[in-house]
Amino acid sequence: MSANSFHHIPVLFNETIDSLNIKPDGIYVDCTSGGGGHSTAIAKRLTTGRLISIDRDPQAIETLKERLGGFECVTVVHDNFFNIKSVLANLGISGVDGVLADLGVSSHQLDEPSRGFSFHHDAPLDMRMSIEGMSAADAVNNLSQQELQKIIFDYGEEKFAPRIVSEIVREREVAPIETTDKLVEIIRRAIPMAAQREGGHPAKRTFQALRIAVNNELDIIAPTLKALCAISREGGRVAVLTFHSLEDRLVKLGYKELSSGCTCPRDFPVCVCGNKASVKVLSKKPILPSKEELAINPRSRSAKLRICEKL
Repeated sequence: MSANSFHHIPVLFNETIDSLNIKPDGIYVDCTSGGGGHSTAIAKRLTTGRLISIDRDPQAIETLKERLGGFECVTVVHDNFFNIKSVLANLGISGVDGVLADLGVSSHQLDEPSRGFSFHHDAPLDMRMSIEGMSAADAVNNLSQQELQKIIFDYGEEKFAPRIVSEIVREREVAPIETTDKLVEIIRRAIPMAAQREGGHPAKRTFQALRIAVNNELDIIAPTLKALCAISREGGRVAVLTFHSLEDRLVKLGYKELSSGCTCPRDFPVCVCGNKASVKVLSKKPILPSKEELAINPRSRSAKLRICEKL
C-alpha cells in the first residue's frame, strides 16, 4: 500500500500542534500517528529533539515509514499506545516534553471499504484497527445476546439495542453475518421507520459500539492517561483529541482526578491521604473546531481537544 492511499485529515490541527508548546530540543510522542499529519508538523519544529510516532494499524505504519523517512529525528513504532511505558523504555527514554493522542478513527480506515468500518460500503465486517484479534463479525456471530445488547446500548447509546440484537440473533441462527451491508439490513429491519427519519444513519450507533468493543477503545483511556502524564516531564503537555461523548467524558474525568490535590475532609487539621495534583488542566472547557474547519471537514464536528500540563 502506497503512502498516498492512506489519507487522513487532521482535526483541530493548528490548535493541537500549538498546544504542545514544542521546544526544538524536546522529546515528543504522537500516540496515534495515522497518516502522519501531526507527526510531520511536530518533526518540522524539531532540531536536536526527537519524535516517537506510534500506531497500532500496520497499514498506517507502512505510510508513516514512507512519509517520515526523511526526518532523522523520528522513530516509528508499531504498537498500541496503551503500552507507552514499555515502548519508551525499549528506546531508552525516561521522560518526554509532550504527548498527543488522537482517539478518532482515521479517514483512511473509514473510507477504505475493505477495513469494514463504514456502513456506507459493503465489505467484510471487520473494524479492527490492528487487523488482528476479534473482528466485528466475530462479535456479532459469537457473543451472547446479553453481551451484544450491553455493548450496543452502552457504547452506542442505542435505545433500540434489544430489538437490534434480537434481529441479529435470529439472523445468525440461519447464516453467519459476515458483511457490513448485511448488518445494516438487519438494523434497518429492527428500528422503526419513524426513528430512522431522525438522527442520521440508523446503523451509526451500532457500528460505533462494535468498533469500540472490538478495539477496546474505552477501557484503555483512564490507565493510559495516567501513564502519559507519568512519563511527562515538568511542564510537559498532554493533548488528547476525542470524537464522541463517551471518550470525552473519560478524558475529562481522568484530568480531573490527576489535577485534584488533597481529598481529606475539610475539618482534618493535616493531610492524611497523601494525594497531590500531578497536572494542571489548561483547557477548562474543551477546544472545539471553528466554523471554517467544520465547513471544510464535516467529520470534525464532534471533535474536542483537552490539554493538561505536568506539574
